[in-house]
Amino acid sequence: MTRTPIGTPLDGTVRAATGEQLQGLMIDLIALGLHGKQLHWHVVGTNFKNVHEQLDEIIDDARTASDEVAERAITVGVPVDGRPAAVAKENTLPELPEGWVQDADAVERYAEAVTAVVTKARTAVGELEAEPASQDLVIGILQTFEKHLWMLQAQLQS
Repeated sequence: MTRTPIGTPLDGTVRAATGEQLQGLMIDLIALGLHGKQLHWHVVGTNFKNVHEQLDEIIDDARTASDEVAERAITVGVPVDGRPAAVAKENTLPELPEGWVQDADAVERYAEAVTAVVTKARTAVGELEAEPASQDLVIGILQTFEKHLWMLQAQLQS
């Protein structure tokens, strides 16, 4: 076992695999918060207020979750990279348009971004079987964002 300055006595292979999954999820959660703010500032339309406020709820959860994921990685002895350049380069979320976005389009675009996070979290759950504490954290995050996804998708039904 390679010693790290911080961490639990995990096998090095498990530590590295855990760090890789947590890093990827953290990056997408940071990007989700940034995407949400971009839409929050630019949403227009008859449902502006509801969408504007809903985005803030999801953004708060994304920011909290990204912090929890980063702190879990640090706890197991894996440094994380949440710098803007890393987020810009590594996130897997679909791009957003510049400027104003109609309320229904904002909901649809954010649902796509939340879907990317849910997909990343589902993959991580499967990959974290050897590290149940990290897996448990990701399961909770998955549940939170699947609920947000449901609420976004419900608005898109006519």
